[in-house]
Amino acid sequence: MNQGKRVGIVGAGNVGATVAYSLAMLGSCHEIILRDNKIDVAKGKALDMSQAAAAVRSHTIVTVAEDMSDLTNCDVVVVTAGSPRLPGMSRDDLLMINANITKEVIQGIAKYSPDAIVIMVSNPLDAMTYVALRESGFERSRVIGMAGILDSSRMASFIQEKLGYGGGQIRASVMGGHGDDMVPLPRYSTVAGVPLADLLTSAEIDEIVTRTRNGGAEIVSHLKTGSAYYAPAKSTTIMVEAILKDTKQIHPCAVYLEGEYGYSDVVSGVPVMLGANGAEKIIEITLDDAEKEMFKNSCNSVKSLIDTLNRNKFFEGEQI
Repeated sequence: MNQGKRVGIVGAGNVGATVAYSLAMLGSCHEIILRDNKIDVAKGKALDMSQAAAAVRSHTIVTVAEDMSDLTNCDVVVVTAGSPRLPGMSRDDLLMINANITKEVIQGIAKYSPDAIVIMVSNPLDAMTYVALRESGFERSRVIGMAGILDSSRMASFIQEKLGYGGGQIRASVMGGHGDDMVPLPRYSTVAGVPLADLLTSAEIDEIVTRTRNGGAEIVSHLKTGSAYYAPAKSTTIMVEAILKDTKQIHPCAVYLEGEYGYSDVVSGVPVMLGANGAEKIIEITLDDAEKEMFKNSCNSVKSLIDTLNRNKFFEGEQI
């Protein structure tokens, strides 16, 4: 890896721009390169962020790639590009549209930043991470999906709200795919080291688990137009920093499984050690029977999306 600390962000919408802003304020890297089809909007945001960085005396500069060929020699590339689900669009329609967008973006990254670690944020997250891995030809440690940190932070927020105390001391744990079948793990969730089950009733914990699964939808219901971006962006920033700083910290991330937890040829959220080489180690924790069943359902949901891609001959370049 080169040591230039250069981060590319493909998609300068709410999530991508907020990732860029967070990194610029932290001074996490020397340069952030925004890439978006709306070039003038990206240029305006880049100027604004560079000036904000100057205000806090951060050394980070924010520039714009007018073409993918300008996105060169990045240490990390964050991909948020994708289409939202529009009225009348089926889940499968959205899957195929975003898979094609991801394919095009990843081919550019593989060509111009061949040593980069890719963090996928585009939805459906686990399936897009799978597409990115297949299309890039990168080793699995260098293509990672952002979801587990976000889902865990939502669960932690709901725990704090329910308890009324413990802010900053809550460690919530969520595994599985990023969707309705995610696997919140109350058994592995603590407040200042105290198990959650010692602080809340089973009914209260169940309520938190349900709310965590619907965390994104709850925000959408309030916003009416658009979806969450502060927490997704901050969660992504945490991953980028762990890689750039080679922290070796454990975070839940979506990665390609090769036998871990008994699954292969599928992407799912599991605890991984993040460092300069990406997802350097997959941590296998012990699951009880109920947790194993939930994780199985979650993996099967992702497999169904991969099956749809295969059924449409996506990886053969023969769209139906």
